[in-house]
Amino acid sequence: MKLSILDQSPASSGGTAKQALESSLALAQAGDRLGYARYWIAEHHDFPGLSCPAPEVLLGYIGGQTESIRIGSGAVLLPHYKPYKVAETYNLLATLFPGRIDVGIGRAPGGSAEATMALSDNYLEKVRRMPESVEELLHFFKNDFPKDHMFSKISPSPVPEMAPLPWMLGTSKKSAVLAAKHGLPYVFGQFMSDQEGLEILQQYRWAYKAGSWMADPYTIVTVSLLCAETSERAEELALPNHIWKLQLQKGEGRKGVPSLAEAKSYPLTEEEKEHLARMKNRTIPGSPGEVKRRLEELQSHYGADELMIVTIAHDNKDRIRSYELLSNVCLDPS
Repeated sequence: MKLSILDQSPASSGGTAKQALESSLALAQAGDRLGYARYWIAEHHDFPGLSCPAPEVLLGYIGGQTESIRIGSGAVLLPHYKPYKVAETYNLLATLFPGRIDVGIGRAPGGSAEATMALSDNYLEKVRRMPESVEELLHFFKNDFPKDHMFSKISPSPVPEMAPLPWMLGTSKKSAVLAAKHGLPYVFGQFMSDQEGLEILQQYRWAYKAGSWMADPYTIVTVSLLCAETSERAEELALPNHIWKLQLQKGEGRKGVPSLAEAKSYPLTEEEKEHLARMKNRTIPGSPGEVKRRLEELQSHYGADELMIVTIAHDNKDRIRSYELLSNVCLDPS
């Protein structure tokens, strides 16, 4: 089984953003040591408890302190940026860390309406133009604009020997079809979607056009998971993340993921208890054997080439331990 890591750099109550970012480095280093295929960091803006608004900055920090794991964005929220600047940034990273850079591309705002307005003008118009922006970005990465194009005489320097690998991220057929049109690998965010991912992935494979990026369709499914020595312990360690998400929905949670004691003592209405039960269904908690079985079922159901794991816990030691236990039963030690 091929596994990767998606990190959202969550802060913990009682901790700081600096500690959260240092924990992200420790997680990437653990993934490098354990044999995970790639480590991606998400982009969020003024999002309570999440510490990384600029993946490109953190990737430079992490790339210099890891050896072989691929590193990338999950995702660059392209409507906020000009494609040329994105290409320059990730070409620079690909020059520093050859053959290791992924560029996940997404169109979500990544924060509140106010943060979106502060970041970019006419955001909705830029979302509408997303297909054109993606095409422009890919031309910059391949340095292959037609000779009569206004950008044919410029390059997103430095131009690396091996270009970053672009990926399309999404939870809809629209993103899947866009990935297929350009021959890009596709990542379906199962952990954050109510959509039936199988239909979306089937649409991607059906519409896929081989190109210079990938000869064949390639899919990743992103899953929320927490692994511990026993299923009881895993469910216990997953509780703070569920409570934190409830807090965020109520406009709370800026302090970050609560401790286990704080989560257990958090008062819940009957309606919130029902909502909590639904949220738990989106996460896979369990012992190593249980988690392996669930992942095998998911991989078979979706026909995924790779699974990407997002794990949130109050204590980063528990988070890293989850990935360690998972690697012991799912990854080839060689």
